[in-house]
Amino acid sequence: MRHARVRFGFSLLLACGLASTVHAALSEFGIEGMGVVSTVHSEVRGAVAPDGRRIVWGSTDRRGGAGGWDLWQARLIDGRWQDPTPLSVNAQANDFDPAFSADGRWLYFFSNRPGGHGGDDLYRTAVREDGSYGPAENLGPGVNGRGDEWAPTPSRDGRHLLFASDGFGGSGGHDLFVAHWNGRAFVGPTPVPGVNSADDEFDAAWLGDGQTLVFARSKDVEKQPIRLYVAHCDGARYAQAAPLALSFNTEEAYTLGPAIDWNKPGELLVSGSAKAPRAGKMDLYRMKAPAAAGKDGCVAAPPR
Repeated sequence: MRHARVRFGFSLLLACGLASTVHAALSEFGIEGMGVVSTVHSEVRGAVAPDGRRIVWGSTDRRGGAGGWDLWQARLIDGRWQDPTPLSVNAQANDFDPAFSADGRWLYFFSNRPGGHGGDDLYRTAVREDGSYGPAENLGPGVNGRGDEWAPTPSRDGRHLLFASDGFGGSGGHDLFVAHWNGRAFVGPTPVPGVNSADDEFDAAWLGDGQTLVFARSKDVEKQPIRLYVAHCDGARYAQAAPLALSFNTEEAYTLGPAIDWNKPGELLVSGSAKAPRAGKMDLYRMKAPAAAGKDGCVAAPPR
């Protein structure tokens, strides 16, 4: 279990300042939905629907959900995120790491609810035409092992799924994998080339169509700080990973949960704790996404 996501250290002061709107201009970064999305609680990994009309995120300690970690949603009303509510798909378990498919038909997440394959499993729920959600669907043994799987991230074309796991081998701890859609399920996870190490790698997002990768790394996700890195594909592997250029993405901080806004693909949502503006323990921030400056070739073709 990702206890490090709630072990963010000491008490944090409520930041002062005007609530930011969804369409506010970005400098280095801007806080997302002050007082509605970003609150005195811990908010991690925001996912904006492709039509830009809703945002979903995970919270470890916000009251009012079904129990455990829950998924929350706010809607765009008069240019601002409003009406935060827990999702109906939440169980009396941990539900976390949301990500919309690029066509808006599915919301992916992980859960440790009963009936899975072990630990945290990957799920998805259908987004209905009226905006409600269908029942949770386990993504099956093709991507769910006996360990913990986190942060499911579908590719733009829906043919690939990027996720983290400690149950499919790898280089040590949690590693990043990519699985392929065979027409019925995501199967055949293979390690993401070039980034996995003896550290924990998790919480990843593709930029462009996989030419560049943003991901989280920690010496020990249960006990140590978490930092975001950027690596560009050299045609075969993601090479020369370097820290994401963001002032609060430091060696001592907890910065994680990168996610591309499908509605604004040039912008990246991240989770962390800036000095200001700040609302609580962990907040959601929006920044300009790094350029997808790599080459094709790092998102492997499905096996034949």
